[in-house]
Amino acid sequence: MAMETRVLIVVAVVAMFICLPSAAYAAEGTATYYTPPYVPSSCNGYQNDGVMIAAASDAIWGNRAACGRRYSVTCIGATNQGVPQPCKGNSVVVKIVDYCPPGCRGTIDLSQEAFAAIANPDAGKIKIRYTQ
Repeated sequence: MAMETRVLIVVAVVAMFICLPSAAYAAEGTATYYTPPYVPSSCNGYQNDGVMIAAASDAIWGNRAACGRRYSVTCIGATNQGVPQPCKGNSVVVKIVDYCPPGCRGTIDLSQEAFAAIANPDAGKIKIRYTQ
């Protein structure tokens, strides 16, 4: 019985260390959304990448280095008084396919469908936590 307990403890500790790096690299920012048509895009021209996509602002664009990266995005709160609780309590994974030029209102400009999956679109702009 003591051996089983030790094995469980070791497994729990290993699992914790595997999960910690992803949590340690979480960043916070804001998200807005854009509407179709989603092509052409800065990264892939006229290639259809579906609807779980996003445009990167200068904060993560890196001179096209962000193209193709996937980010898990979670709504963590409102940015205005219009919709005080916009979050739906889940996350979405999006692929960066476009560039949101200077003046972009968010860190990540989500497709309308991706935004609606995590927040009330009436909010327009939300606070997010995102990880690659």
